[in-house]
Amino acid sequence: MKTELSLFDRALNLFRYPKRSNETLQAWDAGDEYLINHVEELALEDNQHIVILNDNFGALACWFSSKHRVTVMSDSYISHQAAFSNLKENGLNPVTLLDTNQAIPSDADIVLMQIPKSNRHLKWQLSQLRESLSPSTPFIAVNKAKEIHTSTLKLFERYLGTTKTSLAWKKHRLVFSVADSSPIESVDPITRWNVDGENYQLDNLPNVYSGESLDLGARFFLKHLPQDESITHAIDLGCGNGVLSVKLGQINPEAKITSVDESYMAVASAKRNVEQSLGSSDNFTFVANNCLDGFEAKRYDLVMCNPPFHQQQAVTDHIAWQMFCDAKHVLSNGGKLLVIGNQHLGYEAKLVRLFGRSNVSLVSRNNKFVILQAIR
Repeated sequence: MKTELSLFDRALNLFRYPKRSNETLQAWDAGDEYLINHVEELALEDNQHIVILNDNFGALACWFSSKHRVTVMSDSYISHQAAFSNLKENGLNPVTLLDTNQAIPSDADIVLMQIPKSNRHLKWQLSQLRESLSPSTPFIAVNKAKEIHTSTLKLFERYLGTTKTSLAWKKHRLVFSVADSSPIESVDPITRWNVDGENYQLDNLPNVYSGESLDLGARFFLKHLPQDESITHAIDLGCGNGVLSVKLGQINPEAKITSVDESYMAVASAKRNVEQSLGSSDNFTFVANNCLDGFEAKRYDLVMCNPPFHQQQAVTDHIAWQMFCDAKHVLSNGGKLLVIGNQHLGYEAKLVRLFGRSNVSLVSRNNKFVILQAIR
């Protein structure tokens, strides 16, 4: 796996976060290289304020921080940690890290964007950019050419302004926009809907997974959450909008529940939904984190999770494995891990490897999903 980004007679050592000895994926892509090449050709004066949106693992932050003042905005805790780690690895200047719930700086000299996967998140960011930027501020976005559709460019035109694209290079394309759309169209950051079969609504900030409807896995999982007075401390790992946290809190009102996600918007949505549905979040803690880093060992009675099988644009199972390992670490003896996943993902074999054959059992399955229990 290549770790050295080498351009313009300069080299950076870049790693994904968390750093793994058997990593097979790069910490940057051709889109990062395309943006770097283009901005270098602009020959900016030193000490410009460069605002970077959705820098996956800090490649852009690292490249530009040596000569410029850099602000990185991301909804990803892991992306922030990657930027921090890679800056330290290369002995570079610190940057300002903001999440995408926060206001976009109005004094940017140039704005760079890795186009987010979610159109809801893209619309939100474009609307915020339109309110913050002057038409004279250069804006350049990048994505794989196959992901830049006519509908994507229409979003740029509608919410930001005049837009054109570059030629493709290494299967990526640049998008250039001017903040001149009129009238300025604001975007409500909240999408709200009722949970079928439940007595509560969910508010979803723009980058929350399955933010427009309840995903089928969560719908199935809700029917199998335990009501158990012996649960004193529980974790909703990868909490998303908090749908499982709310339900678990309803049926176990005395339990202390920690809702964890690497998305700042997910954590904020979960907190909002718990407070709206239960009237109080006194029994809850909300944490943006890399899985369960720093959590106390052998403290929790229950961990429930619906692991993602991708990181940024890459399909991977290492996040699920880390979740399972971290869950075992924090569970008390006799504590239970509840996992839901698509049947083809093979989570049972991983759980058996960690917990032992006799400690892993089937809770339920349907034609798509399986719910498994592992006891420490």
